[in-house]
Amino acid sequence: MPLPYPPLHVEVATPRLRLRSATDDLLEGLIPIVREGVVGDDVPFDDPMSLYEMSPTREWRWLQRIWAARARVEPSWWRLCLVVEVDGRAVGMQDLIAEDFPTFGTVTTFSWLAPQARGVGVGREMRAAVLHLAFAGFGAREATSEAFLDNEASNAVSRSLGYEENGSTWATRRGQPAELRRWRLTRGRWETRRREDITLDGVTECRPVFGLE
Repeated sequence: MPLPYPPLHVEVATPRLRLRSATDDLLEGLIPIVREGVVGDDVPFDDPMSLYEMSPTREWRWLQRIWAARARVEPSWWRLCLVVEVDGRAVGMQDLIAEDFPTFGTVTTFSWLAPQARGVGVGREMRAAVLHLAFAGFGAREATSEAFLDNEASNAVSRSLGYEENGSTWATRRGQPAELRRWRLTRGRWETRRREDITLDGVTECRPVFGLE
C-alpha cells in the first residue's frame, strides 16, 4: 500500500543515530527540551527564531513553524524536518531545505541539539547523515551551510566534512547585526568522503513529491 504522505516516512540510520521524519509523536518527545531551552551564547541562531522566545510561546511557535514547513512541500520549495534519535531518545532536529531543487539540485541544512548531547560528535554525525540523504538519496549537486563566526561547533563540523568556505554575509541575532560564514560542499568533494554505513528508507516514495520523477 502506498504511504499516505511520504515526507513523514523518511529515515536515515548510521551506527550511532537515526534521523526520522518529524511526526507529532516524535515532536512531543522534544517538547521538554525546547521548554527547558536550547539556545545560548555557544549556539546562536539568526532572527526570527522561535527558540529565543519565552516559554510557553516558545513551544507553540516552534511547533507552528514545523507544521507550516510540513504543509508546504512542493518542487519549488521544501523543508524536510527530521528528529535526531540517539539510543532511541530524541535529542534534537536536523532539517534539509531546498528551493527549486529539480532545477538547481542545491540544499542547505539547519540543526539544533539538546545541551546534554553536544560536544560528543553527535552534531557531525547527524550532518553526515543528512548529507547522505541529500546526495545519495535525492541526487543533490551541492550543499550549503551558514554559521555565525563565533559558532565554533557548527563551523568545525562543516570544515571536517569537506565543505569549503564560500564568503560571508550578515544577519541579525536578537536584533543585533552579526557576521555569518558561508560554506559550500560539492557533490564531488562529498563523494571523496562518502560513507558506506548509512542507510536510507522512504526516499524513493518522496521523490515525486519533490518533483523528482
